[in-house]
Amino acid sequence: MTDAFPTGSTTIPTEKTEPRRPAPPWPPRLIETDDQAIRAAEALAEKFRTGASERDRERRLPWEEIDLYTESGLGGITVPNAYGGAEVSHVTLAKVFEILCVADPALGQIPQNQFGVLSLLREIGTEEQKRRFYGDILRGYRIGNAGPERGRNAVNVSTTWLRQTPDGLRLTGRRFYSTGALFAHWIPTRAVDDQDRAVQVWAPYDAVGVNVIDDWSSFGQRTTASGTVEFTDVAIGSEQVFPVWQLADRPAITGPISQLIQVAIDAGIARAAIEDTVAFVRDYARPWMDSGLQSASDDPTIIHEIGHLYTELHAAQALLYAAGEVLDEVARAPITEASSARASAAVAEAKILTTEIALEATEKLFDLAGSAATRAGHNLDRHWRNARVHTLHDPVRWKYHLLGNYQLNGIFPARHQWN
Repeated sequence: MTDAFPTGSTTIPTEKTEPRRPAPPWPPRLIETDDQAIRAAEALAEKFRTGASERDRERRLPWEEIDLYTESGLGGITVPNAYGGAEVSHVTLAKVFEILCVADPALGQIPQNQFGVLSLLREIGTEEQKRRFYGDILRGYRIGNAGPERGRNAVNVSTTWLRQTPDGLRLTGRRFYSTGALFAHWIPTRAVDDQDRAVQVWAPYDAVGVNVIDDWSSFGQRTTASGTVEFTDVAIGSEQVFPVWQLADRPAITGPISQLIQVAIDAGIARAAIEDTVAFVRDYARPWMDSGLQSASDDPTIIHEIGHLYTELHAAQALLYAAGEVLDEVARAPITEASSARASAAVAEAKILTTEIALEATEKLFDLAGSAATRAGHNLDRHWRNARVHTLHDPVRWKYHLLGNYQLNGIFPARHQWN
């Protein structure tokens, strides 16, 4: 359950302080098993729960909490055994993110891109790149993201370029939706090379020409710092470039892995909202005068709705874990066009249900808890704000289309990070 219902100040700062740069990495704990990963996530969630509401209200970036996350070793849980990591299952990966996001979904979202990027490293990285970057992760380096560009173009349209110059490779561009970049040591971004091919480029956060701007102003997921990253003639080594254009003709599961984490975040938001609904009804809500009852928790209409919310949540969780099992099964064999499509379809089904229960639960909270729950001091609206913002990562209406086209017409989903 999220932290209790605070009654402190509701002032939202209008000015942002100068962001602190990432601390130098240090050796984190080494997680070796799936059980250790779950226990580490549960222990962190207990700490993250404290102050989650205040961090949202004050837009206080979770630097200390991210350091605790790094120390825990969770950042390296998908590193393959051959490179010293735990190589946990996709089911465990989903559960880790769900657990963290029940406590604080903004904080839980910050490390999401690291795992999508690591899956891409596994797919197309050279042996030299794998040794280097997997080693960095196990030493405590964090990977962020410089996301899609702002504007009305499709998110896969890029004006960020990587050019070969007399002085070597140079990266230039301006990106947004850069979750994790402010806290990262490596900031990957998509760019176009001299041959007009899509590449992923990893820039060090402290390289000359890298500028991370804390200008994220969304009403939800407020402390993810998902703002702007500027690259101005940044020197790039050849080992920092990944040929993502090769994946256009190669079936993979990098997209479904990225999506699985998004699904887990939404499940965490839904669970937090339902748990806070139950707590508020028990401890604060009053019965409706026509019910003749002395306690809101005895109201049969509220009891019915709580049962409904838990049923929908458990159905969404079941599909989330089932999607993780599909990814585990697909990853154990050579990946084909058909198995890649199956993975995308399984995650899409889970995405639909977690989106719908996250939005329903965060809205139903106020209907069941009553007008007292709307007081700004409780800050319970953060659940709806977080759900509404995070579920916009990709529209559910297109997930229905993906599934319908797959089941009815046998059309495989397009391969990209949103499928």
